[in-house]
Amino acid sequence: MRKDATFIAVEVEDARAADSELARRLTEACPVDIFAQRDDGTLQIVQENLDECVLCRLCLDASPPGALKIMKLYDDGAVLA
Repeated sequence: MRKDATFIAVEVEDARAADSELARRLTEACPVDIFAQRDDGTLQIVQENLDECVLCRLCLDASPPGALKIMKLYDDGAVLA
């Protein structure tokens, strides 16, 4: 799953987006509500909040390595590492 906004894109592996524990952790970690957990427990990326990202890395810290990518579209798609 990938969602693009003007400045930021977020990509989560489909299998990881189905993980309710990961969805819960991402939802709790993000200070600008980019992530939400659907009623079925799966992850939702909230499109209208994407460009609110402050690049705090809390979502990256809350997820397993490689499960999530934050891309800076204003920097030729550079991945936040």
